[in-house]
Amino acid sequence: MRNRASSPAVPRAALLVGCAWLAAACATAGAANPSGAVGVEARDVGGTSAVGTVPVAAEGTDTTDTRDLLYGMPNGAWRSTYRPLPAKPTLIRGGTVMTATGQTIQGGDVLLENGEIVAVGKGLTAPAGAMVIDASGRYVTPGIIDVHSHMGDYPDPGVQAHSDGNEATSPTTPQVWAEHSVWPQDPSFTRALAAGVTTVEVLPGSANLIGGRGITLKLVPGRSVQDMMFPGAPMALKMACGENPKRVYGSRGRFPSTRMGNVAGYREAFIRAKAYREKWDAWIEGGRKGDPPARDLGLETLAEVLRGHLFPQIHCYRADEMVQMINLSHEFGFHIRAFHHGVEAYKIRDILARDSIGAALWFNWWGFKMEAFDGIEQNLALVSQAGVHAILHTDDDMGVQLMNQNAARAMYAGREAGIEVSRNEALRWITAEPAWALGIQDRVGTLEKGKNADVTVWSGDPFSVYTRADQVFIDGALIYDRKQKELQPTSDFEVGILPEATFEGAKGGVR
Repeated sequence: MRNRASSPAVPRAALLVGCAWLAAACATAGAANPSGAVGVEARDVGGTSAVGTVPVAAEGTDTTDTRDLLYGMPNGAWRSTYRPLPAKPTLIRGGTVMTATGQTIQGGDVLLENGEIVAVGKGLTAPAGAMVIDASGRYVTPGIIDVHSHMGDYPDPGVQAHSDGNEATSPTTPQVWAEHSVWPQDPSFTRALAAGVTTVEVLPGSANLIGGRGITLKLVPGRSVQDMMFPGAPMALKMACGENPKRVYGSRGRFPSTRMGNVAGYREAFIRAKAYREKWDAWIEGGRKGDPPARDLGLETLAEVLRGHLFPQIHCYRADEMVQMINLSHEFGFHIRAFHHGVEAYKIRDILARDSIGAALWFNWWGFKMEAFDGIEQNLALVSQAGVHAILHTDDDMGVQLMNQNAARAMYAGREAGIEVSRNEALRWITAEPAWALGIQDRVGTLEKGKNADVTVWSGDPFSVYTRADQVFIDGALIYDRKQKELQPTSDFEVGILPEATFEGAKGGVR
């Protein structure tokens, strides 16, 4: 791990690459919004400010009873300022197009325009002035999506100063938001992009029973995390069961120190949240007479879970504990979007399918602690076979660079066990199904007309270890190209310092 101040000098060209990458983000701050933002929580509308766009209420408008207030964004704060980078119409021609809808088109074309996929088929005509990419001998897929990331919150280099993913000061911290720790200059973002990944969900860690809100990001350049936020994507609530919370707090002689303490902690938090929600609902339904109830950031988050506007994403390994969490959701009337890690998900795949709960899993990461001991390589194939929303996730800034390969390994592990897993099904584990888990399935995850033009062009079969992502598009803009140095983004952190650079008053060179 290097110290930035003593980094070897880099060529001026490298510096210009980094500056150009940031300049591209700055230059598009006023560009038009992508169309079709999903959900009532869309975070991408409004006027302008020095740091991007924020919504501006009309003069005299009472915004107290808006969706934004209940969602935790009064006065338009914390909204997405993401704008697509400039892009000309693009025709990707003659590749093997894997749409993730069940259709694979040999010698197929994909036409991108105005940030969207406008056509998928064969023999498409390029509009005037379009960029044409010859994809013959190559493969085209939707951009990859990782539903469990800590990039930006635990950025590289992994030093204590960058350890911002767990607010491990209380077992329940629903008041914290992962986005408030995200460092946009994390080099891991660009490494993931170069592996064909276009969207990630950044979550708090698993030290706490309730860890806080998670955020969905597009892997684009940004001066702030708001510049990367996927417009309109619902936020998540990260929760964790099992060993981690009881170990973290039990080792300090604090509650909880047992699994029964864990469950009591969740129930107590949601009892308070239910009462908080009822106060607010009564005030709104009563015509908003008098002063509104006092705001509480933590209860505000949990109340939105109860209203169905935040998606619970739960770290949980053992089958019995997943059932406990399902019972918790039944008690308080909320829906669990997905269990993450789920090493024993295969044991309760019928229950997960019944309740439409996703299973975000590793291929073969298991055995590193007791609750992770009963893992099998056929986990993904079995839950997928049962009709569960099966998702391959990483929880790792290195693993995110191998998602296509690990999907292939999980596919072949299932086949070796006699489970019929199609290539389309395996592709959906890293595209369409994670899009569903994040609530953005109508915008990304498949190659279909009208969806965001988030597309990866591969050098060969994406399920081969020899294949690399050649080109990556986000909202129709070519963000990464393996063969064009100027389209291989560099974090400002990695640019380094020019040896001739000096600052007035500096002694002994740059410090």
